[in-house]
Amino acid sequence: MVSLVKSVGVVGFVLMAWVGSVAAAGHEVLVEAESFENRGGWVVDQQFVDQMGSPYLLAHGLGEPVDDAVTTVEFPAGGSYKMWVRTKNWAPGAWLPPGRFHVLVNGSQVGAGTTFGMNTGWVWHEGGIVQIKDTSVEIRLRDLTGFDGRCDAIYFSTDTDARPPNDLASQRSWRNRLRGLPLTPPDGGRFDVIVVGGGIAGCGAALAAEERGLDVALVHDRPSLGGNASSEVRVHTLGIHGKGKRILEKIDTEHYPNGSAKAIDDEKKRHDAMKAADGVEMFMPYRAYDVQTEGSRIVSVDAFSVTTGKAVRLHSDVFIDCTGDGWIGYWAGAEYAYGRESRDKYDEGWDKYGHLWSPEEADNRVMGSSLLWYSKEAAGESSFPDVPWAMGVAKDHAAVAGEWYWEYSSDDMHAIDDAEEIRDHILRAIYGSFANAKNKPENANRKLAWVGYILGKRESRRLVGDYVYTMKDATSGKKFDDTVAEEIREIDVHYQRKLTDSPYDFLSRALYRRVSKYYIPFRCLYSKNISNLMMAGRCFSCSHIGLGGPRVMNTCGQMGIATGYAASLCDKYDTNPRGVYSDHIDELKALIAGTAEQVSGD
Repeated sequence: MVSLVKSVGVVGFVLMAWVGSVAAAGHEVLVEAESFENRGGWVVDQQFVDQMGSPYLLAHGLGEPVDDAVTTVEFPAGGSYKMWVRTKNWAPGAWLPPGRFHVLVNGSQVGAGTTFGMNTGWVWHEGGIVQIKDTSVEIRLRDLTGFDGRCDAIYFSTDTDARPPNDLASQRSWRNRLRGLPLTPPDGGRFDVIVVGGGIAGCGAALAAEERGLDVALVHDRPSLGGNASSEVRVHTLGIHGKGKRILEKIDTEHYPNGSAKAIDDEKKRHDAMKAADGVEMFMPYRAYDVQTEGSRIVSVDAFSVTTGKAVRLHSDVFIDCTGDGWIGYWAGAEYAYGRESRDKYDEGWDKYGHLWSPEEADNRVMGSSLLWYSKEAAGESSFPDVPWAMGVAKDHAAVAGEWYWEYSSDDMHAIDDAEEIRDHILRAIYGSFANAKNKPENANRKLAWVGYILGKRESRRLVGDYVYTMKDATSGKKFDDTVAEEIREIDVHYQRKLTDSPYDFLSRALYRRVSKYYIPFRCLYSKNISNLMMAGRCFSCSHIGLGGPRVMNTCGQMGIATGYAASLCDKYDTNPRGVYSDHIDELKALIAGTAEQVSGD
C-alpha cells in the first residue's frame, strides 16, 4: 500500500510493508514500525540508528499505556508465516521488563500470548506461526505499560528456518532488498551548499546562505527544528546575538523555564522563518548516514527518510556539519577530538577546581546529556505504578520536576556509541524519583505532564579546524583578524556530582569561570583536513574547556550564520573555506556585520 506525503519540499512514499521472495514458493514480508499508517500514541525515535540500525517506535506514555499503533499490510499470499519482532528490554533485571507490548494480527494476539520487549539488547524475538487467510492484514502494537516499550520491525516468512539478521553491517542491505530500495540512493539534486542538522546553528547557516542567493539543502532528522531548543527538548537559547541579531531573532527562544511548553510557540516561529526561505529545500525528517569523498573533498551526502526509508544522494561543493556529533566530518575522515585534554596541552588548568576542571592526563570524560521533565497538579488523587527497575538508579531521590542538572555522563560510556543507554538511564532516574515523590502525601495529586525522550546533548565529537579554540582565548579576550562570533557568557563546564559528594549519578554541577567578552575565529569553523567542510555548533574546533562558553545556542547560531555567509563566498569566488579565510575574510566579516554592500557591491 502506497500513499504520497509532502514534507516541506520533499515528496516521498509511505510504504506500509515490503514484500520479498524467499524462494520459488516462499514469501517474506518486512514491516518497519516507523512506517505504521497510524502510530497511535507511539512516537518515532531515530536517535540511535547508527548504534542499532533503524528508527523505531517508542511507547512513551509516562506510565500510562499509549494508544495502539495500527497499519494494514498486503501479504503476497495466504499461508503459514513465522513472525519475528525486533525489540529490546531496556532495563533488564530481576523484575518484569518496563517496555512490554503485544502484537495483534487481525485482532488476535500472536504467539500464544507472547509478550515482547522481554530480551536484553536489540534482538529478533520469535513470535510463533501466524496463519494468513485474507491477504489484507491489520497489525497492531499494543503497549502494556506506558514505559517506553520499543519496536523496530516485524518480519514474516513462510520459510520457518529463515532468521532475520541482527548485525549492524548487514541490516541496511537486507532491509533495502526487502523494501525494493537500491543500495546506491537515487540522485536527489545538486545544491550550492548542504547543511546537515537543523538546530539553531543549522537554521542560522541555511538562512544566511539563502539570503545571499544560494540554493540550500537542509537535512534534519526530526520533524521539529531547533535541536535543543525544539519542542522535543525545550532548552531556552542562551548567549548573545552578537552581530547575528537579525537572523537569530527568527529562530531563537524566549527565556522560558527549561522544559516549558512555551518552546512550542518559539518552534512555530522558527518553522515559519524556514518555510519563508524559498531558497532552502528542507529534507526532514531525513537522517544523513554516509558521505562520498574524492581525495580530501566531500562530493555528496546520503540521507534517508526516517519514516519511509527512502534515501537520496545530495551533491554540493560545500558542506556544513551542524549535527552536533560531527557526523559528516566523521564519515569523511575529518580529524576530531573527544574527551578532556590534559591540563598542560593548552595550559587550561585551574587550581580552584583541580581535576574536576582539567585532568593531569587526557581522558574520555565529556559533559553529559539531559532530559527535561515536569509534573502537574491533577484535579484529584492520581496513582503511579511501581517501578522497581528504576530504583537502582533513583535510590531515595524524590522530585516532581527536573532542570538542566538532570544530566548523565559516565567515564565508561561514550556520548554517541552508548547514547541509548545514557537516555534510558536518565529515564530510570526520572521515573524512580517521581515514584519516590508520589509516596509523600503532598504529592497525592501529582501527575507526570511531560518527559523528554530526545536527548539534549552538550558535548561529543569536536571537529578539528585550522585553529583550536581554548580557555586561554576566552580568559584573555584575544581578538582575531578573522573573528566571526562573540560572546560574554562565562566558561561553564559540568561534572557529575557523584565524583564528589552525591550518591546520585544522574545529577551534575556546573563550574563557572567569569570572563570578559571573547571572540571566535573563522578558522575554528572549517575542517583542518577536509577541504570543503565547515562546522558550526558544539562540534566546532575547540578544546573541552574551550567549548564551555560558546556551546550555548545563540553563540552556535552566530557560528552557523558565519558559515552560511562563507558558503556564499565559496560560491562567488570558486574557492573553499580556507580560501575564504586567506583571501576574503574582510568580506565575510562585512557580511556578518551587515555592511556587505560596501565591500562587494552586490
